[in-house]
Amino acid sequence: MLSLRCWAPTFGLSVDRAVVLRPRKFNSLVVCGARGPRPRFPRVWKADKRIGTVSKSQKLVKCIKDLSNVKEEVYGALDSFVAWELEFPLIAVKKALKTLEDEKEWKRIIQVIKWMFNKGQGKTMGSYQTLLNALIEDGRVEEAEELFQKIFSRYMEGLPRIFFMKMISLYYRLGSYEKMFEVFADMEELGVRPDTSIVRMLGDVFMKLEMLDKYEKLNRKYPPPKFEYRYIKGKRIRIRVYPDNSTEEVTQRNSNRGEPEDARSMNLDNELEETPKTSLDRNVLGDAASGDLEFV
Repeated sequence: MLSLRCWAPTFGLSVDRAVVLRPRKFNSLVVCGARGPRPRFPRVWKADKRIGTVSKSQKLVKCIKDLSNVKEEVYGALDSFVAWELEFPLIAVKKALKTLEDEKEWKRIIQVIKWMFNKGQGKTMGSYQTLLNALIEDGRVEEAEELFQKIFSRYMEGLPRIFFMKMISLYYRLGSYEKMFEVFADMEELGVRPDTSIVRMLGDVFMKLEMLDKYEKLNRKYPPPKFEYRYIKGKRIRIRVYPDNSTEEVTQRNSNRGEPEDARSMNLDNELEETPKTSLDRNVLGDAASGDLEFV
């Protein structure tokens, strides 16, 4: 008979005295009856809400698109849509607003954003901008002015330039030049540099009202840009701008002088940098803000 007594090659001990080493059991690993680690599914309240937001936004658009303009009916449909959601589907609602904006459904955009604000969700600059644009496009001038004043009083120093551009363009179309000058005066006091379109509209108004001195002061402080950026095939390219559309004449003049275009552009940039960056003289808008203008 073979002896059952043998020596363990590692520890030098007999089998009956050998110490059997077992792997340690980690607390995070739970073995189920099927002899395998139990799968850990994500918690319901920690689920990723970005999955399926496109289809959810499309369902939201279809849900409210064929409804009437009655407030209770639209709000009821929106409440029933988010009734079983554990969290407010903010991403799906924002995508639905983008779809409605592409389809120019301004009334639906106003209703959805106001409903979202009543829920206490999505109060961002992007939502305010979308609501202001929808109010302007829908012809609700009084509500747009009320919204702008509310945003301006709350976010005075951090208000983006796009809000001023929207209101100035609105007053320019309506012919409310006094309100247009007031908004531009607020931009000057806050140090917000106007866009080229704003300067052009103000210049047109000054020329229409025969205010040539203010037109010259405006052009001295905000001269037309020498360069602009355009997107060509997805690339951002810097292009030289000629205000009088005489590209061939300017290039021919530069070639005759023998001065390279880059050197001239550098000189122009230096001249622009040497000009003092002081605020616009209040005389430019003094008469406009005080209401002493006589419209022609």
